[in-house]
Amino acid sequence: MNFLQKWGKAVAGKKSRLATLIIWTLVIGILTSIWPQVNQEETATTNLLPEDAMSVEATNIINEQFPNDNGVPLLLVWYQNGELTKADYEAIQSVYKQLKQDPLPHQSLVPDVAAIPVQALQQQASSDGEVLTTPIFFNKGASTEALQESMDTFKKLVKKNLNENPFDGSITSDGLQLRLSGPVGIQTDATQLFSQADITLLITTVVLVLILLIVLYRSPILAVVPLISVGIAYGLISPLLGFMADQGWIEVDAQAISIMTVLLFGAGTDYCLFLISRYRDELQLEANKYTALQKAIGYSGGAIMMSALTTVIGLYSLSLAQYASYDRFAVPFSLAILIMGIAVLSFLPSILSMLGRTAFFPFIPRTEKMAQELEAKKGKLVRHPKTRSRYSKAIGNAVTGKPWLIIIICTIFLGGLALLVPKIPFTYGVFESFPDDMPSKEGSSLIAEHYPPGKIAPVQVIIDTEGKDISLADELASLDMAESVGDPRIGEKNSDYQMYEVILSMDPYSTKAVHHIPEIKSAVAGYLEEAGVDDASRNVWLGGETAALYDTEQVTGKDQRIIIPVVLIIIAALLLVYLRSIVAMTYLLLTVVLSYLSALGLGWLVIHYGFGEPAMQGLIPLYAFVFLVALGEDYNIFMVSSIWENRKHMPLKKAIAEGVGQTSSVISSAGLILAGTFSVLAVMPMQVLVQFGTVTAIGVLLDTFIVRPLLVPAITTVLGRFAFWPGKVSRKNDDRIHDSE
Repeated sequence: MNFLQKWGKAVAGKKSRLATLIIWTLVIGILTSIWPQVNQEETATTNLLPEDAMSVEATNIINEQFPNDNGVPLLLVWYQNGELTKADYEAIQSVYKQLKQDPLPHQSLVPDVAAIPVQALQQQASSDGEVLTTPIFFNKGASTEALQESMDTFKKLVKKNLNENPFDGSITSDGLQLRLSGPVGIQTDATQLFSQADITLLITTVVLVLILLIVLYRSPILAVVPLISVGIAYGLISPLLGFMADQGWIEVDAQAISIMTVLLFGAGTDYCLFLISRYRDELQLEANKYTALQKAIGYSGGAIMMSALTTVIGLYSLSLAQYASYDRFAVPFSLAILIMGIAVLSFLPSILSMLGRTAFFPFIPRTEKMAQELEAKKGKLVRHPKTRSRYSKAIGNAVTGKPWLIIIICTIFLGGLALLVPKIPFTYGVFESFPDDMPSKEGSSLIAEHYPPGKIAPVQVIIDTEGKDISLADELASLDMAESVGDPRIGEKNSDYQMYEVILSMDPYSTKAVHHIPEIKSAVAGYLEEAGVDDASRNVWLGGETAALYDTEQVTGKDQRIIIPVVLIIIAALLLVYLRSIVAMTYLLLTVVLSYLSALGLGWLVIHYGFGEPAMQGLIPLYAFVFLVALGEDYNIFMVSSIWENRKHMPLKKAIAEGVGQTSSVISSAGLILAGTFSVLAVMPMQVLVQFGTVTAIGVLLDTFIVRPLLVPAITTVLGRFAFWPGKVSRKNDDRIHDSE
């Protein structure tokens, strides 16, 4: 009896199974009562860039040298289809008069719009007279919940003053319309979107997994068992992450928790199926359910542990990232997989031990002797559950019969999709990821459409003159991309600092504008150098949304160049230790990378032509890489483990054919469930999650139905004994096996 079989006896024996359940229940109950849940500790900060990023440094200088004590702005975007009327302006003034008399909760400053003559207010509107933007300022320390309270109060105030609801109608409707935008509007909208979508995501995921399990395994009991295991794992994960976030050890956001939930259900159900499938096979050979379970853990436990470890380390590599959106994924994802792996090898066996063969009702697995006895008793033939379909056997025979043909076809298909990757355009604007009908985005769109394009997000140019008499207003205005330049502001604490606001002549969120940032910095540095400033480039900072997008592109690009090689090296090392074969490690890694690139290419076709998106979110390549490479190796490890085990007592070609047949059903089922769970992200309100779910689901399907059952075993067949080099597979009757090959 090996270690894993002994472990199975310890957690799922007749006497120990109840103790295992009690321990899990007590630990979850205690931690839940003393520690907060992870969704209670989600951060509201939107600063995702490192402190040494140029735009972040610019923001810090602005806060120190050019402070704005007004507070955080809420932009009121008033719109009238045709032109704002005098009555509209008077209605707007009545709202501001009310705000002066009865301030909103956490309101820090409100401009005296009510005192401005209507004619002067009209001059502040857009050139076509359809849009007027006015601000309200709130305390900088106000929480999202507090700001949401203020928004609710404000909406009631406006409806009362206007005797109508200007918030919910279509933007093209007749009458005065109002959209709340700016930092406060975006923050509250985003929080509200995720709070509604999280419940939808959870319900949709559970229902989808339940339906898939029932359809695939035709057993209502078996469909519920993996979900219970996932729920138990989440019961431990949530307070652990909540405690870490509460202590300030990690930061978690709504996006990370949403994807973690999907990952937990997808990968967790897969691990459950790996064990359950082997348990069903053993029940057809072993009468004693406890012995069958111990053998199932002994045979599949190593592959499950290795798969989980590979995924844990692969996902934790995201902690190397400088971009916070990547870094925030590392601990939640890796810890979720680690706990899930432990649950599958401890909690799940105790449940299966109690249920025994009943878990597979109505298609109960029995030994041949048990089936004969039941047939004699009932007087009719007893149906056996099929563990291997004709399709699985046909695939196993095909990959060993015509391996070169399969390799060529798969490589052409996957390689053709991979060739699309260099042609994919990327966008890094987080705001672009929100749905078009989000009120704050509608407000920003109105500003962009009716005011000069760059007005919505000016570029702040900050310089350190080092005491020299310098003015750059004319030079900045002469730049091709500049629409206008504001008067310089002098630093309050250090007069050597100057700040200019540059309104761009193009959409400040466009790729074209982003790529102008280094050009602007270089031009300003050149002006300073001509004025005699030493090391001029170190005395120039660019801030604002466009500069932040440029920094995001640079930082995420650097993260990709670091993390991708690290993940490949880590997984290569783990495969080498587990398989003891340099050759197998190499081609398994290469096939998963090819699968990833083809998923990215096919994903782009779906995103562009199916969803109508002009560009892919720039965070997708690294997100998808880490998930697909880590999760893709899970299936390869499970299948190759079967081939390696078969090789001990049968010829290589037969071992490959049998290995494909033995694992095809469970891996196909697991792949469908994993792809299904990631596709559920399509219900989320952010394009970055929709696109991530799309690419990952496509990658899982390509890996499940092309790479794992066709390409990998075909390559193994062609390589023959060299697939094991330099390791050796110990087997009986070695000479006889060689002769038969």
